[in-house]
Amino acid sequence: MKEDFLQELYQHQGPIHKICGIYRDSKEDREDLFQEITYQLWKSYPRFQGKSKISSWIYRIGLNTAMATFRKPKIMMSDSGNFENLEIQESRSEDDREERLFSIIKTLEEGERAIVALYLEDMSYSEIGEIIGISENYVGVRLNRIKDKIRKLINK
Repeated sequence: MKEDFLQELYQHQGPIHKICGIYRDSKEDREDLFQEITYQLWKSYPRFQGKSKISSWIYRIGLNTAMATFRKPKIMMSDSGNFENLEIQESRSEDDREERLFSIIKTLEEGERAIVALYLEDMSYSEIGEIIGISENYVGVRLNRIKDKIRKLINK
């Protein structure tokens, strides 16, 4: 069982790191969140029944853990959520653009961040809906609204 779990964790560590990057600012906080998600996955692994894809199960636990620990007062994001202070400048590199995008994503509401994280992992609307608990059509509606919101924030 331990070997199976470690193999699944190794295969899905990229998406877990992406969740950590969206929900935490500092490297230390991202590492702490990664460890907490890993711990929650380990605790839940014996109860995984295979009724859904393991990647969907990992995302669900990862996002729930990120959102639950995000609410704790000891973990604070450096951005106050004040959109007027968000400056977007021309970027010379792909890394800068990605970093700016993640900083904007961090200003979104929890549910919106979760949907974006799954979308950035190239999950289908159906898979996103299964993980989040909404219909496939509503995923499309929410994503369009989120994209519009992000465009407006980028152009501010």
